[in-house]
Amino acid sequence: QVHLVESGGGLVQAGGSLRLSCAASGRSFSSSTMGWFRQAPGKEREFVAGIGWSGSSITYADSVKGRFTVSRDNAKNMVHLQMNSLKPEDTAVYYCAASEKLPAPIMRRTAYDYWGQGTQVTVSS
Repeated sequence: QVHLVESGGGLVQAGGSLRLSCAASGRSFSSSTMGWFRQAPGKEREFVAGIGWSGSSITYADSVKGRFTVSRDNAKNMVHLQMNSLKPEDTAVYYCAASEKLPAPIMRRTAYDYWGQGTQVTVSS
């Protein structure tokens, strides 16, 4: 069992930065693959970034490559999403997700077993 709570969202101007954090509880965290997803109004929830349990397997959506960085700190049971050069199209609710089965992140949201409540990111133009 993994319980996830996101934080760090807010309002930022285009070109600015935010760092999202996901605090996880549960004995299985260190062996869980973690993912970040986002959902904008009227849009499907989409994969943003993911990181495997070892931190060596990392995947990004094409739309955020070069701007976002995902990391994890197993000692603190946390994962982070550093978002730089933010654009209005990044506006969405961002969700943290976990899988106890995946050895590496994939983009399908149905592969993830646990989800946080989401944190709002709004980028103004």
